[in-house]
Amino acid sequence: MNVAAAVVHLNNNNNNNNGEDSILATKRFVIFRLCPENSCSSCNSNYGEYIVDMDTYLESTLRFKQEQQEQYCQACEECAADGNDDDGNDAAARRRRRHLAYDNLNCNTCYDECKNIENMEVNGYVDASEYINCQKVYENENTGKVYYAGAMCSGSGTRIKIALFADEQCSLYDGSVDADQHIKNNNGYNVKLSYHLLKQTFPDYDCVASCAQVDENDAGGNDDGGNGDQAQQVEVAEVCQDLYEAAGKCEQVHGFVDGMKNYEAYDNQAAQEEEVCDFITMIKSGSYDQTGEIVVTAGRSVLSGKAKTTGGQKFALTFFVIGTVGLSAYAFLLHQQLTKGSGHTLSEQGGAMA
Repeated sequence: MNVAAAVVHLNNNNNNNNGEDSILATKRFVIFRLCPENSCSSCNSNYGEYIVDMDTYLESTLRFKQEQQEQYCQACEECAADGNDDDGNDAAARRRRRHLAYDNLNCNTCYDECKNIENMEVNGYVDASEYINCQKVYENENTGKVYYAGAMCSGSGTRIKIALFADEQCSLYDGSVDADQHIKNNNGYNVKLSYHLLKQTFPDYDCVASCAQVDENDAGGNDDGGNGDQAQQVEVAEVCQDLYEAAGKCEQVHGFVDGMKNYEAYDNQAAQEEEVCDFITMIKSGSYDQTGEIVVTAGRSVLSGKAKTTGGQKFALTFFVIGTVGLSAYAFLLHQQLTKGSGHTLSEQGGAMA
C-alpha cells in the first residue's frame, strides 16, 4: 500500500523564483508499509507504516527496479539459449533464473517484452523515470514561456506521474498542458512518456520488493540445482534497508513492536513516533490536494492563493455589502434632516469671529 502526497510549507531557504522571493515551497512525500508476509494486499496487522520524501523513495525503488529489469532480460536471453543448447549455461545462469522465478519468466513472451524496452526510443517513447528530477524541457524565447518537467502525486495519491511546472523547483504545477506536448528527443521531435518502469514503484495490489532475499551466490546451498542440505544465506534487500533508514516510522500502533530496536537512531525515532503517526494520518485523510494546498473538506474549498469561496462565504459577503449600503443611505438621510433644521448663520446666533 503506497500513498503519494504533497505539502506546501514555509520555505526556510527562501529560494528565488524568476526574480521573486517565495515564502512557500512544496514538499512531496510517499507513505509505504513493511508487511510481515510476502503479500502486500493483506497487510492489515503487525506491520510498520513509514513516510519518506518522494525523491528518496524514487531513487531507491527505481534503482532496484532497473536492476531487476536488467536481470530479467538477461535471464530471458539465457532462457532462449537454453532452448538451443541445454548444456550451454553454467550454474551461475541457473541461479539467476531461480532468483527471478517470482517474475514468472516465460521464454515465449519475455523476448518481445525486452525488445520493446530496448527499442523504446526508436518507437517514439522515452522512459518517464528520466524526468523524476526537475528539469527544463521547453522554452519559447519569443513569448518567454518556460516549462519544467518533474514528478508529482496524482490527484488520487495512488500513483506518481510526470507533469509540467512553471518554476525550476517544480512547485508551480500547470495542469493546463500535458507533459507529452513539450517533451522532445535529441532530434527535436515530440516523444511519449513510457511508465513501464515508474509504475512498478507504485503497484496496485502487489509488493514493490521482497525485503528478505536469498543471496544470489548461495541460492539453493550449492551449484547443482539447489537441492543440497546447506542452509540458504538470507539478507535484507538494499532497497528496503535504505528506505527504512531514511523514513519516519509509525510501528507500535500497528503491532510492529520490534522494528526500531537495535537501530542506530532508535532513541530519536521512538521519541517522535507519535508525531510521525499523526502526520501520516493527516496526509492519508486527504488534508492536502495534489499541489500540496490544504483542503477544507466541509467547505469544499482550498486554502491557497487561488482559494475559492464557499456558498456560506458568498452569502455572508453579500449580506455585509447590502448592510453597508443601507447604513450609508440612512446616514445620508439623517445628515440631510439635521442640516435643514439649522439654517441660521453664526451672526444670527450671536456668535463672534475671533
